[in-house]
Formats: sequence, C-alpha cells, structure tokens
Amino acid sequence: MGMNPVKFAPRALALLLATTAVPAMAQDAAPNAAIAAATAEVQIERIRSLDDAGPMLNAVIAYDPEAPTHANEAEEAGTLLAGRTLLVKDNVETAEWPTTAGSLALAGDATGRDAPLIALLRQNGGVVLGKTNLSEWANIRSNNSTSGWSAVGGLTKNPYAIDRNSCGSSSGSGAAIAAGFAWGAIGTETNGSITCPASINGLVGFKPSVGIVSRTHVVPISSTQDTAGPMTKTVYDAALLLTAIAGPDNADPVTLEASRVADYTAGLDTASLKGVRIGVLRGAVGSRADVKALFETALADLARAGAVLVDVEYEAPGELWEASLPVLLFELRVEMDKYLSTRPGTGGPRSLADVVAFNTANAAAEMRWFNQDLFEQALETTDADAYAKNLATLRRLTRAEGIDKLLADNKVTFLVAPTEGPAWTTDLVNGDHFSGGIGAGYLAAIAGYPHITVPMGGVEGLPIGLSIMGGRWQDHEVLKAGATYEKARTAKLPAPTFAQWKPAGE
Repeated sequence: MGMNPVKFAPRALALLLATTAVPAMAQDAAPNAAIAAATAEVQIERIRSLDDAGPMLNAVIAYDPEAPTHANEAEEAGTLLAGRTLLVKDNVETAEWPTTAGSLALAGDATGRDAPLIALLRQNGGVVLGKTNLSEWANIRSNNSTSGWSAVGGLTKNPYAIDRNSCGSSSGSGAAIAAGFAWGAIGTETNGSITCPASINGLVGFKPSVGIVSRTHVVPISSTQDTAGPMTKTVYDAALLLTAIAGPDNADPVTLEASRVADYTAGLDTASLKGVRIGVLRGAVGSRADVKALFETALADLARAGAVLVDVEYEAPGELWEASLPVLLFELRVEMDKYLSTRPGTGGPRSLADVVAFNTANAAAEMRWFNQDLFEQALETTDADAYAKNLATLRRLTRAEGIDKLLADNKVTFLVAPTEGPAWTTDLVNGDHFSGGIGAGYLAAIAGYPHITVPMGGVEGLPIGLSIMGGRWQDHEVLKAGATYEKARTAKLPAPTFAQWKPAGE
C-alpha cells in the first residue's frame, strides 16, 4: 500500500481536537461522517510527519490512504464502531497486506485473508488503517532480543522519549496509539505483550480471558496463552473495541467455551467499587520508591472510590518458572508448524525449521542484534509427556493454587499491582533490561485470565500503569473496575514529547 501524501484542511484538525476533548464516558455516541473522515485524514498526516519523518517512530509498517473514505462509509452505515480507525499488529492477518510477524521470511507472502477478529472488526464498522511494527516473532526468537525491533519494521521508538523502549511485543501498537495515529489498536499477548507496551506508552491495554477473541489466522506462539486484545486511550474505548472483536470461532475450540457479554461497555459509567474487596499484591511492587509512591496514590484513589483494600501475600514458586518456558517452546513448535504449513500459496516457510534455516541464510539482516536460540530450543522440545506434565503444573499453580486461591482465600474480587516499571533506554547491543520485581501479569497470562492496565501516572515523564486482574471470564467486571479507577484517578499523566528523554526541569 502506497505512502501517498494526504492533505488536510485546518477545519479537519479543529474537528479532531474537538473529538479528543470528549470525556471518555460520553464516547458511546458515534462521530458524524465529517468528523470520522477528517479524523482519519489527520491521523494519516500524523503518521507521515511523526512515523515516516520527524522523530521516525517506526510504529506503522503500512497504511491505507483511502481510510478516510472507508471511515465515512462505515459511519453512514450506522455501525457499532462508526468509522473509528484501527491499527493492527502485524502478526494478525488482514487481506490488504502481507502478515509478516516482523520477519523477512514472510515479507512477500500475502495470504489475502482476514483473521476472523478482523472480519468482525470490519462488520462492526471499524476501519483498518494499517499494520503496526512488533517485536519480531512476538519476542519468542531469542532470550537476548530488544523489544520493538523487527527486520521488517526496524526499531519502534517510544513517543514519550524516543531513546527509550516501547516494550514488546505489541510495541508498534502501543507507540502508534500514544502518538495519535489511530483511535485504537489490536495487540496480542502471550505473556505481557499487550499490558507492558500499554503501560509504558501510557495506554489502557486489555488482555481478555483466552477464548473471548478468536486466534485463527494470527501468527501463533502458544495454544494455551495467546490472545488478541484492545489497546486504546480509555477503558470505554477498550470495552467498545472488545465488543466488536469478541465472538466464537469453530476453528478455535476454546472460543466455544467462553462466557461473553453482548456489550462490554454496558454499566461502565455507573460501575462502583463501593464495598468491593481488592487484593493488593505488595510483593509485586518492586523496589523502586517512585513506582511505590505512584502505586500508593492509586490505592488511595481506589479507597476513596469505596474499595476495601486487603494486602495479599504471594510469591511465585520455582516450579512455575521451571515449567513455563518448556510449555511455550513445545506449543511454539506445534502451533507454528500448523500455521505455516496451512498458509495459502506455495511461497515462504512451511515450518519452524524452515524459519530457522531462513534466518541462518539471512543472518546479516535477521540476526545482527540477537540470535534465534529459543527457536532452536523449540525444535528440540518434543517430549509430549513432559509437556503435559508441565502444562498441568502451570494450570494448577496459576489457577487453582494461583489466582483462584488468592481471590477465594482473601475474599477479594480483584488483584492489583503496578504493571511495569518506566521505559528503559533501548540498547540493541545488550538487549532489554527491565526494572526487576515489578508486576504480576504473568499470573493472568499463564492462567488465561483477564488483565487490564490503566495509566496511573508517570516517573520522570515516563508512564506507569496499574494492573487489575480477575478470575476467568470476569472480563466485564475487570473492565468495570478499570473504568471506576480511571474516573477516581488523581495522578497527573505525562504527555508524549517525541524527543529524547531529559530529567524533569531541564
């Protein structure tokens, strides 16, 4: 798809500014056609000036210059999303472009089909504006990777500080929405890949229960943990987007077991935490005094909203970590072989082994910064009995003896913790370096349970999110809790600078 110049009138910009001033809880009213089209025009111009030029965020791989026309048509049809624009992580198939997962191995191999979640998105009036960059192969290729880098899209930069990381693997989706390139984005998560980039880019990110959203025609890692989900500016928008993409899929059996609601926005404006007991995971706060201070402010906000806060003790047992990676590697090999072998056409790799061979043959382009040790380990992880044992261990430790037990024993409805620390300086040579000990999203990720992150402030201009997790299929309740916190929040949120990070006051 071409990157043609798109001109816009000053009036279109004024219309966009007017729509962005609308309070989140009032956004259930659809924009009129003039605003929908004008908004899309301004978003394309922002991509041209901030992604392709200027700070060059590298968040968007491709976009559709005809999106304003599609937005106009969708609004006039009276659809749910009414022409709102979406950017889609480039491991989710869309008919217009190749779906590459960031790898040159798939760069020229368009499937010509929409993933079921994208088909639902379009049916509900969402406009696919383009595809976003990601951590290549959703960050499962190497232990030493740099989040936000792919051979196809290069390095995604953080709009809040362009020398800092956007986290992975939905880095492009996070950076793009923070930069105002679209109304919302589709991210995917196996373990933290929606919630971490949402937290670090100052967004709401919602990882649904596994099964709420179809995974068909999404480049896979894990059959037990993978899910797509919304990344937006507000909780209401996340709930609206989830409503548009949630649904059963006969090709993805876990979706047939899911317990959904018809409208995830219902009750968000009247939701209350009065008398609701919330478990506080003190052990997941980490050692940073600045993050602790933000978290205490968030807890005070929750208490003022009527919540009853209960300190909850939890430390992940060592056997959880011993079982986790072997499960992912076994499922990666099985699911990737299945996906690649059934892609339309005859070009491109047909197995994980083919991908490994491609990377080896194209090492200068693909493996300059980090290797493919996890892919190579996955090819050797073939013991089905060990896999079954490890999976049972994970299910027990994160469900029956994990979230379920923590909720029941402490008589709480939700668990809260900081999502992640502030964005770290990107270092392609040495890879990622997270602030240790912050967050507990792995529990919800491995269990397949819902997890929302909502902005709760910033550290030296870098966003930090609050995680709220609940039991399986409690997606609507978690969204309502997130909306209630969002209204009660007192902390000031940072704004993107589109420049290198500087200490406050300089």
